[in-house]
Amino acid sequence: MVLPDMATEAASGRSMNRESEGETDFGFRRVPQRDKAPLVRAVFDSVAPRYDLMNDLMSAGIHRWWKAETVALMKPQPGQKLLDVAGGTGDVALRALPRLCPVEGAAGLAIVCDVNPRMLETGRARALDAGILAGIEWVSGDAERLPFPDRSFDLYTIAFGLRNVTRIETALAEARRVLKPGGRFMCLEFTPAITPLLQPLYDLYSFALLPVLGRVVTGDRDAYAYLVESIRRFPGQGALAEMIAAAGLERARYRNLTGGVAALHSAWRL
Repeated sequence: MVLPDMATEAASGRSMNRESEGETDFGFRRVPQRDKAPLVRAVFDSVAPRYDLMNDLMSAGIHRWWKAETVALMKPQPGQKLLDVAGGTGDVALRALPRLCPVEGAAGLAIVCDVNPRMLETGRARALDAGILAGIEWVSGDAERLPFPDRSFDLYTIAFGLRNVTRIETALAEARRVLKPGGRFMCLEFTPAITPLLQPLYDLYSFALLPVLGRVVTGDRDAYAYLVESIRRFPGQGALAEMIAAAGLERARYRNLTGGVAALHSAWRL
């Protein structure tokens, strides 16, 4: 089997030229920028009911540890306000909530903001089933046009969502805008290349097995083929750190997780 590989420098150059013509990546496809958001929404509409189950299956539960590490490094404090962008079913926000609101009636708040209403509905229902009623809100909004005032939040997280925005630079600028001075930025994301010894096995799993698992569990093979492709088109750790810094967020750094399968980026608005 021949598996897709990383884009060559020549392909990257063509990609940049097309970007200037109003196109962007949707997986390995090039689409008009205006079409990407509806295509991404359709992907998550399809998988929302079994999104959490699929995360557990495709990562063998490791995504839970990655999200716990995100919250641990972020160090939420009682009374702070957290914005979890592209927060979907609220995994990160729900992990942070006990630290934001350690006692009933505490002033801390976690807002899950996602462009996809079905993902928010799934997350809200899960929270209600767990008896979580206070300290968390669910808001429909676009990472590139956040519906919040400037300097509103102490903490900003985006986990496995930055790949899906149309303009990464715009989303990062919005992150800085809504953070208070001294606010913390956290981004958890898959990376396009991992430890070389593991790469062939990772490629086989990603391109051959994961879409089949997606079809069996969610009924949508193409959704998980897109998710794999979007990882390979995403900037590497160093490039993303540079983009974060260029957006005006300072002290940008990253930490590889599980052999570089994912990376945890952090920065501050100072």
